[in-house]
Amino acid sequence: QVPLVESGGGQVQVGASLRLSCRPSAETFSSYAMAWFRQAPGKEREFVAALSWRDFDTYYADSIKGRFTISGERAENTVHLQMTRLRPEDTALYYCAADSSFSTLYGRTQRAEYDKWGRGTQVTVSS
Repeated sequence: QVPLVESGGGQVQVGASLRLSCRPSAETFSSYAMAWFRQAPGKEREFVAALSWRDFDTYYADSIKGRFTISGERAENTVHLQMTRLRPEDTALYYCAADSSFSTLYGRTQRAEYDKWGRGTQVTVSS
C-alpha cells in the first residue's frame, strides 16, 4: 500500500496559488523529515522543499524560493506546500516523501534520503 497520499493539485493560471497537502494512508510510521519533489514530463524528479521534524528547519530549491512555503504537523505526519505566483515551469507531478530513518545519509534535498512516497498530485499552470 502506498504510504502517503497527496491532494490539492489542479489546473490554474499563471500567478495563481495552490496548497498541496500530504498525509499518511493507512500505514502508521514515524518520520524525521518530510519533503516535496516534482517531476515534469521528460525530466528527472527534482527536489522542491523539505521540513525537518527535529529542528523544524526548512529547505527550498532555488527555483521556488520566496514563492513556496512548506509547513506541517509532526504529530500527524502531515505536510503542506503553499505555492504562490505559479509559473508554467512549475507544471509537474508533485510527490510527497517521508524519511523514516533516524540517520541523515544523503541530505534533506536528496531523493535517496526518503524511503516513503506518495503517488503524486498533478499541478498544471497555463499562461
